[in-house]
Amino acid sequence: MIERFYLKDYLSFREVELDLKCGLVVFTGPSGSGKSILMNSLLSSLGGDACDASLCESTVTWELSSEDVGIEFDDINVFKHIKKEKSRYFINNQSISKKAMRDLSSNYLRHLSLRDFSDFENENLLLILDNRLDKKNLSATKIRDEYGELFLEHKKIQKELHTIEEEQRKIIELKEFATFEIKKIESINPKISEDEELLEIKKELSRKEKASENISKASAIFEHEYNVFSALDSLNIDSSFFSDAMNELRAVMENAEERFNMLDEVNVEDVLNRIEELSDLKRRYGSIEDALRYKEQKILELAKYENIEITKGDLVAKESKLDKKVKDLAYQLSQLRSSEIESFRDDLNKYLKELYLRGAQVEIIDAEYGFFGKDEVLLKLNETNLQKISTGEFNRLRLAVLALKSEFMSKNGGVLMLDEIDANLSGEESMSVAKVLKQLSQYFQIFVISHQPQLTSMGDQHFLVYKNENESHVRELGFDERIDEIARIISGESITQEAKGFAKELLGLNK
Repeated sequence: MIERFYLKDYLSFREVELDLKCGLVVFTGPSGSGKSILMNSLLSSLGGDACDASLCESTVTWELSSEDVGIEFDDINVFKHIKKEKSRYFINNQSISKKAMRDLSSNYLRHLSLRDFSDFENENLLLILDNRLDKKNLSATKIRDEYGELFLEHKKIQKELHTIEEEQRKIIELKEFATFEIKKIESINPKISEDEELLEIKKELSRKEKASENISKASAIFEHEYNVFSALDSLNIDSSFFSDAMNELRAVMENAEERFNMLDEVNVEDVLNRIEELSDLKRRYGSIEDALRYKEQKILELAKYENIEITKGDLVAKESKLDKKVKDLAYQLSQLRSSEIESFRDDLNKYLKELYLRGAQVEIIDAEYGFFGKDEVLLKLNETNLQKISTGEFNRLRLAVLALKSEFMSKNGGVLMLDEIDANLSGEESMSVAKVLKQLSQYFQIFVISHQPQLTSMGDQHFLVYKNENESHVRELGFDERIDEIARIISGESITQEAKGFAKELLGLNK
């Protein structure tokens, strides 16, 4: 429920603070006093409408889920809309978009002044019908749950089959492409790090000729090696250092000559061609490692394409089996619903009779298979499509459907907001609407603007909206004040004793 509402600086309102109760909350007051403005600002605080108030906020006790919102929720949460240069929205002082706030509050708040067909959607009507069935037939819940589970599994298998069939249309092309890619990489047959080794060989080849020439010239040093030893000996100097140096130099040159001799067997053209092949491969796949991984992936894909017929056969058999089960359960569900639809229609028409409306026609017809079965509930008011009935009839029919739904509610249904739902109704019609709203108020917190004494007298909480020197105010009325306000609604500004008597009688009866 909404526990508290605060409004600051909006049109004729300077500041309003309301402590709200459960049940039926009624707002009355002279025309132009600001009742609809107040309702609009309350909706705005919850992201359901737009207004230019500098601040409007609602404190709610809804059990909110933080999934996908990123807001930390408490047992009591504060929704806030602030308007300065632009509108900003907050929950518990944490910023949130208007859409996210509206989506969140729409799970708990419904504004019934709009011509909204959601109460007449097939899913909602089937839910009411199934709730009634569950109370009478213990197998109904089991059948419905099993059907829903198998229906989703069946859709999943159908999707997999569709994917395979799409692949089959391209299977020849895909197989040819995978085979081509595998052969292309295998024809090159790259080895990891082969490119680096070949580049090193290329460098060796490029410096071989020059290096060999220089080695040949430098080898002359060994012809004078003996003379150096003799000179050192004559100088009485230990020649071991020179001997070590010459041995190391000889080993370096011999190793170089050995490498160059091995390169004599290497075909330079082959090396350059191989480097070019590997470079093409790297340009296409990124690296030799990537190319080899890609080849393994294509090998796996090729195996999958080879086995696709076997996989499809298994799926076709599974889909056929599931299809039979789904259709059998849907048929059982349809039979149960058909057995309940007459009682559903009779109870709905009881509410419609109370609301002084013509009888409704309700029937079940076959529809496409969906998560809720293959049934569609068709609802007409005295053989008239809902799109063609008047707004007053539409709203009272919605109340009847809500009343039927509330019979099986086990917890609070949230908040309903109604703007002058009893406008242009006779006294009897207004009383019938009031009685249904009173019943619904056991499950919903209901905010309603009323200009009729019948609905006003039913309120669990009554607020008067009035103007004083062009400024709007709101205050909660006590019992005696309610008598005066209801009498004003009955007789106008000149309140008569008869009107006060009737008002007292209405309040006494409803109290």
